[in-house]
Amino acid sequence: MADEDKQKGGVGLFRKLMSTVRPLKQDKISPYKKSRKPIAHKREEDDEAVMDSLLSDDYEPEYDTESGEELFFARPGLQRTVLRKLRRGKFVVEAELDLHRNKVPEAREKISAFIRNARQRDQRCVRIIHGKGLSSSDKLPVLKGKVNSWLRQKDEVLAFCSALPRDGGTGAVYVLLKR
Repeated sequence: MADEDKQKGGVGLFRKLMSTVRPLKQDKISPYKKSRKPIAHKREEDDEAVMDSLLSDDYEPEYDTESGEELFFARPGLQRTVLRKLRRGKFVVEAELDLHRNKVPEAREKISAFIRNARQRDQRCVRIIHGKGLSSSDKLPVLKGKVNSWLRQKDEVLAFCSALPRDGGTGAVYVLLKR
């Protein structure tokens, strides 16, 4: 009979030999994966919206808008080498916002959204072009002072400074964001 099974291609022999085999019981436990804490995205958005609405137009840091003075701001504790690199335009500008011909309320909303998006994309350095005020009625930069004020009020902004002449000079700022 065993010879017949061998001649049939071994299928019968295999079945005969396997007829007494029983599966082993699993005694191992699959590894426990710790679940992540849920992130309250809606709450974060609401908190950001509240903070954006708190950007004050009344806060005016001291600087002379008529002289074309360079803007500069840095949070305490930021390394001098990082600031030097920012002022020399050595960071890669990963995004840009041009505010030319924008009214103050529009510019405020655009800056808030722009910085929020840059943070979500893990962008470290961005450029905001506020202009020099040449097309304003008084030929004075309106948005320059506002941008200076708004950026100082945003916690996610570590530092900013006027751009190099090739990138807009005193009509633009490099902004360094938190990681």
